[in-house]
Amino acid sequence: SCAVKKLLENMQTDLRSLSMECKKKFPPVKEAAESGIVKIKTIAARNTDILAALKENSSEVVQPFLMGCGTKEPKITQLCLAAIQRLMSHEVVSEAAAGNIINMLWQLMENGLEELKLLQTVLVLLTTNTVVHDEVLSKAIVLCFRLHFTKDNITNNTAAATVRQVVTVVFERMVAEDERFEGIVEQPPPVQGNTNRRSVSTLRPSAKDAYMLFQDLCQLVNADAPYWLVGMTEMTRTFGLELLESVLNDFPGVFLQHQEFSFLLKERVCPLVIKLFSPNIKFRQGSSSAASPAPVEKPYFPICMRLLRVVSVLIKHFYSLLVTECEIFLSLLVKFLDGEKPQWLRAVAVESVHRLCVQPHLLRSFCQSYDMKQHSTKVFRDIVNALGSFIQSLFIVPNASNAAAVSAPAGELKALWMCSSPDSSLRVSGALTTQAAFEYRGTWIPLMTVSVQGSAKATYLEMLDKVEPPSIPEGYAMSVAFSALLDLVRGITSMIERELAAEEEAAAQFREAHPDQEWKPQAVSFVSGAHLVWEEMVSACWCGLLAALSLLLDASTDETATENILKAELTMASLCGRLGLVTPRDAFITAICKASLPPHYALTVLSSNAANLSSKAYSIQGQSVQIISPSSESHQQVVAVGQPLTAQPQGTVVLTAKNIQCMRTLLNLAHCHGAVLGTSWQLVLATLQHLVWILGLKPGVGGALKPGRAVEGPSTVLTTAVMTDLPVISNILSRLFESSQYLDDVSLHHLINALCSLSLEAMEMAYGNNKEPSLFAVAKLLETGLVNMDRIEILWRPLTGHLLEVCQHPNSRMREWGAEALTALIKAGLAYKHDPPLAQNQRLQLLLLNPLKELSNVLQADIRQKQLESVLQILQSQGDCLGPGWPLVLGVIGAIRNDQGESLIRTAFQCLQLVVTDFLPTMPCTCLQIVVDVAGSFGLQNQELNISLTSIGLLWNISDYFFQRGEAITQELEREEEALQKQAQEKGETLNRPFHPAPPFDCLWLCLYAKLGELCVDPRPAVRKSAGQTLFSTIAAHGTLLQQPTWHIVVWKVLFQLLDCVRTSSTTADKEKIESGGGNILIHHSRDTAEKQWAETWVLTLAGVARIFNTRRYLLQQLSDFFEAWEVLLNHIQSAALSKNNEVSLAALKSFQEILQIVTPVKDSDKAGDALAAMGVPPVLIDPLSASGPGRPLVRSDSLVERLTRYNGAEMQAPPPGEESALEDSALWWSAWNTWYRTGTDSTRPPSGPAEKFSFIPSQPFLTALIQIFPALYQHIKANFSMEDLKKLGVILHGAVSVPISSDASPFILPSYTEAVLTSLQEAVLTALDVLQKAICVGPENLQVMYPAIFEQLLLFVEFSCKPPQYGRMETKHVANAKYNQAEWVALNYVPFAERSLEVVVDLYHKTACHKAVINEKVLQNIIKTLRMPLGLKYACPSESTWKLAVSSLLKVLSIGLPVARQHASSGRFDTMWPELANAFEDFLFTKSVPPDNLSIQEFQKNEAVDVEVVQLISTEILPFANFIPKDFVGQIMAMLNKGSIHSQSPSFTEAEIDVRMREEFSKVCFETLLQFSFSNKVSTPQEGYISRMALSVLLKRSQDVLRRYVDDERLSGRCPLPRQQVTEIIFVLKAISTLMDSLKKTQPENVDGNTWAQVIALYPTLVECITCSSSEVSAALKEALGPFKDFMQPPISKVQNGES
Repeated sequence: SCAVKKLLENMQTDLRSLSMECKKKFPPVKEAAESGIVKIKTIAARNTDILAALKENSSEVVQPFLMGCGTKEPKITQLCLAAIQRLMSHEVVSEAAAGNIINMLWQLMENGLEELKLLQTVLVLLTTNTVVHDEVLSKAIVLCFRLHFTKDNITNNTAAATVRQVVTVVFERMVAEDERFEGIVEQPPPVQGNTNRRSVSTLRPSAKDAYMLFQDLCQLVNADAPYWLVGMTEMTRTFGLELLESVLNDFPGVFLQHQEFSFLLKERVCPLVIKLFSPNIKFRQGSSSAASPAPVEKPYFPICMRLLRVVSVLIKHFYSLLVTECEIFLSLLVKFLDGEKPQWLRAVAVESVHRLCVQPHLLRSFCQSYDMKQHSTKVFRDIVNALGSFIQSLFIVPNASNAAAVSAPAGELKALWMCSSPDSSLRVSGALTTQAAFEYRGTWIPLMTVSVQGSAKATYLEMLDKVEPPSIPEGYAMSVAFSALLDLVRGITSMIERELAAEEEAAAQFREAHPDQEWKPQAVSFVSGAHLVWEEMVSACWCGLLAALSLLLDASTDETATENILKAELTMASLCGRLGLVTPRDAFITAICKASLPPHYALTVLSSNAANLSSKAYSIQGQSVQIISPSSESHQQVVAVGQPLTAQPQGTVVLTAKNIQCMRTLLNLAHCHGAVLGTSWQLVLATLQHLVWILGLKPGVGGALKPGRAVEGPSTVLTTAVMTDLPVISNILSRLFESSQYLDDVSLHHLINALCSLSLEAMEMAYGNNKEPSLFAVAKLLETGLVNMDRIEILWRPLTGHLLEVCQHPNSRMREWGAEALTALIKAGLAYKHDPPLAQNQRLQLLLLNPLKELSNVLQADIRQKQLESVLQILQSQGDCLGPGWPLVLGVIGAIRNDQGESLIRTAFQCLQLVVTDFLPTMPCTCLQIVVDVAGSFGLQNQELNISLTSIGLLWNISDYFFQRGEAITQELEREEEALQKQAQEKGETLNRPFHPAPPFDCLWLCLYAKLGELCVDPRPAVRKSAGQTLFSTIAAHGTLLQQPTWHIVVWKVLFQLLDCVRTSSTTADKEKIESGGGNILIHHSRDTAEKQWAETWVLTLAGVARIFNTRRYLLQQLSDFFEAWEVLLNHIQSAALSKNNEVSLAALKSFQEILQIVTPVKDSDKAGDALAAMGVPPVLIDPLSASGPGRPLVRSDSLVERLTRYNGAEMQAPPPGEESALEDSALWWSAWNTWYRTGTDSTRPPSGPAEKFSFIPSQPFLTALIQIFPALYQHIKANFSMEDLKKLGVILHGAVSVPISSDASPFILPSYTEAVLTSLQEAVLTALDVLQKAICVGPENLQVMYPAIFEQLLLFVEFSCKPPQYGRMETKHVANAKYNQAEWVALNYVPFAERSLEVVVDLYHKTACHKAVINEKVLQNIIKTLRMPLGLKYACPSESTWKLAVSSLLKVLSIGLPVARQHASSGRFDTMWPELANAFEDFLFTKSVPPDNLSIQEFQKNEAVDVEVVQLISTEILPFANFIPKDFVGQIMAMLNKGSIHSQSPSFTEAEIDVRMREEFSKVCFETLLQFSFSNKVSTPQEGYISRMALSVLLKRSQDVLRRYVDDERLSGRCPLPRQQVTEIIFVLKAISTLMDSLKKTQPENVDGNTWAQVIALYPTLVECITCSSSEVSAALKEALGPFKDFMQPPISKVQNGES
């Protein structure tokens, strides 16, 4: 191969070089070299395995080089050594050759040549192969040792390194050898005791070398001669110890596996160490040498330090072999910590202890081997205690006696400290950089970073080069001790916890696999002693640890250090807890708690605990050590100032950053290790409570604490530093209680008990003062409950029981929080998804709701408010699934009292509203009655009117719900009822429930009605009104659901009882005016007395009852006592109608109308009703539809009709009216008529006394309504309605019309005087009469006798036009002359009424003129008699229309009546009528009244036309029938006509009007009629003819006179015109002549008397005389008169002779 080729080439090159060098000086060497070359070549040529061949011949191959070295020529020597090294490195050197090489090297060494090269060569030789053994090996080793002690420093050090390497190689060879023989079991020969120390025959070669070497090292250190390392000249102890340590440390296996080596350890090493320690043990610092008997050897730092290193290794690796020896070592170690030892010694000792502390398993072994054995030193405890007292001594013992420390100036130390502690956090406060340090009672010890956590990196134990003891910086020892302490805690706790965890896991797995068996720790890792060992370890170390840690915690000024100390205390506390060691656990927790609070803070829980501990003072090394209590003058940054939580006010206390840090540890402890705290929860929570208080944290939603404000005393002062911390703290606090969900039940109970007792203390403290209480415990109870909902049952009773007590606390804040917590828990409990769900776990549900009910017993309003608010929230979130909890919830809502204030009631009511709107369907039907009661109680409360009103609305909604779900509710209630009956029977009791015999569903309704009934008589009018409306609406809308017998209860127990109460209250109500309430509410005058307010209630109630009687008529009629009920109702209606209150009385009539089923006219808005009416539904049903009571509208109201029909279809239609029902009906109707009559009579009877005494006059609407009832009522009683009844009616009608109107109402009722309008009352009266006459008209014969009575009644009314009726002795004033405010009562304008009556009379007469009764009773005469009055008065009538109507009526009546009268002339029935009629004509045509001055000409002409009409009537209807008419009468008529045709002028006319006012037209007509009558009639009697002829001749004679006088006056007057009257008169005469001429022309010639002709013709000359007159008017008239005379120019041919026909 390449490498071999190269080797051969190199060797040849080396040999050539050698031969070259030695050519001159050393020929033998040259020869040897050259033969060597040949030798190599031959080997290479002959052999295949060249290396093996080389090794075989290595002695020869090496020879030339050995010879070269022998020359002692440096150059040659170097070349040879290099070549030899090359051979070695190719492992071609045999054992023999190696021996030769060593011998050659020895010579070189002795000559002091090439020392470094020698060392190198030895090293190469020993490391590349294993050919060197035994003596050769020992020689090589000695060679190295010898070189180590030369004068040359480099050689010296190199040799030392080589020695170390060689020693290692020797042991490594042994290890390799052991590995080679592993598995080959050899029977070791029996050991012959320890007689022969060198008995190594049993060892293999490499092992033997190692053994010999180690043995000699011990000899050397002990200053004895070596056995094997022959040729050693000198040796140092330090180097020996170092070598021993490295062997022990690097090859522990060798010693543990080979008895021979173990033996060496026990027999040689340990005694050696102990011997070497002696100067350190004996030496005491500061003891004067004079005092000691023998000079004491001073401790020597290098040896002492190396000894400690060896001891560390021995303990670490060979503890199991050297139990006894280690006990000695450890005890020594502990002694070295003593204060009297030199500082450096203490420092290295503490470093050594640190090395032990990082090995927890070793510590466990100590504990097992010493502490747990009887009569043995408690080594483990001593180590811990020694560390503790060492730390204490550092604070107590001044460092002055340490010369080295003193010699270093302080500045330097601090600088050193600064450098050594790079990662300590340096907190900047102001400009001062604080250093990490401990400070206690004036002693300041800086803290350095000495090692990484968990590793003991020593400083002084590594100072192998130092001979003098080093100066130890201040604080170094403390820092190491501190680290040791922390590592010790960390190591032990993590070790034990790991093992515990493993054990628990194993247990869990076992349980999973074998659920039925109990687990016992059998596995090897858990020897049953394991727990004992753990407990022993903790028991041994806790006192010392606690003492040291507490002191350090108090002294610490560095956050990181504090953190570490706290962590140590925490882990110890947790471990003790897990191991069940209560005392140490509580001790550590107490320490943390005390550190959290300000110094000397009085907290009883802690002090009692501390006292407990301090009594167990324990001694360390004979020194009694107390647990040091925190000193107050610690130089800490103050971060908070607050109030201590005490009953007595005290000053403020301060919290430092360290307190806060401790608090966080405490939180951490509780959070992570809550399960092991047990009874010490008390400590932890008490401390937290105080801290929270001092920091001013207050509970917020869900119990979480938030920074709040302090209420009293100097406020809490918090620095910004702590302000940022607070949210974190509060967060951790919350998380701490959240983590309680992971605690087992027992731990959880511990926690809750602790919180309850804390809370009790807080309650105690809050009694009797109103200071802010501590709410910590309550808030945390809440948090704990909330996170443990899944197992709430186990803690519910203690939790809520305690909170209920808190709710009754007098301190409001405390109370409020108790309620907050309790209600939050209940809400959460109900909302939680339990398994099984609450719906299936009723017991749990009731358990959860029960405290809510208990709260009702608390009297404070704030608590009730909270309770009700939470009920509201529960309803909103869980209302659907309350189930059996409903009675509880409703009970809470209904537990209201009037003294509770309205806000409470308002909240409770919101709950009820929610229940009614959303939850009725989800609750058991048995709770519905409770809902009704609760709603009723809200109606009756008097704090808040609106709630009362709204609750009535709720009752309506409830009733509606009953209605819709009737069938379902009925079924459920009946099932329930059966169950109850069964129970009652079993117990032998009777079932007791209200309204018992009625079925349960009906009872539900009756309860509802009864509640509403109570509300209907509430003192507040609005409530009464609303309740009344609702009661009647519900009965109306839903009454069909009730069973027949139930109606009996409704009528008598509900309705009539209510009516009685209302009537009583109304009649006894106070008439005092109610002042407007509250200043800002105005009360309308119609409601300003209690009496008026009750009146309204009475109205509503009566109307409601009436409506029910109406709508449920068929249903009620089936009741046995319906007639009595009807009578009672009518009685109520009558008493209401006659009450002295217009509103009530009017309403009573409306109700009366309603029960008679008289429906008032429908306005357009109500047209909806018609459709229903068409379907045969009683009209009043419309009412609930159009206004479905208060509250919300009916659900699906469109289908109400269908629903009603569906439920009780049969009752909706009237039953066929059989005989019985008709009879019964008439009884009902006559009962009603009697009521009507009594009411009418009483109310229209005029007062008898003087007017002043009389105060009440019925109102117009009342009277109208009363009269309007009659027509309908009459329809039902007409069959038996007698004349007697008619008279009664007449009296009432007359009385009603006569009643005056009160002046304040008149503007609304009275028409203005000019309008011809009737009041509604008058309309009603006429309607009543109209109904009667229509009935008579179609009725049987015997009814017609009533006509005259009706006429009589009407005519009475007609008279009112001229003579208004009187009402008792009351003075009424006419509107015309009364200002409204002066007259209290105003007479009506009766004219329109009288006129309408007159029209009715005419109409009626038109129909009935021929009826026997009408003829017999002289109706016509009466009509004429009545009309005489207005006719006679004419212009004097109150209204002008009256006489005009009277005339037209007279004309109409006569046109009908005269033929009848003529027909019955013979009967004499009309005899008395004629004079009456003549008088009437006379009175009218020649009236005494003067027309008013302001009458216009047109009006006058109109009036004249009326007169003309009358004359025309005479001419058409009377005169032609003169033979059938009494003569006297005809005579009277003629006389009248005559009087009319001869016109007499009225002097009062003005000139202008004369021609009009002369009634020329009238005169003309009279004249014409007279003429017509004179000529046309066959005169029946000579007397009659005579009258007419007389009349004519008188007329003609008078005309002649007038004409003559005129002509004479004209002549006399000359140019002066004549007076106007005279001109008018002459014109009239002329016109009359022309009229006469016309008449004569028309008449049969034989009818005209000759005498008349003579008189007419005699006028002609006089007329001609007049032609000269100057007046154009006269001329015109003259022309008219002269015209007709042309007919006389030819006398007619006639058969007449002597004027006789």
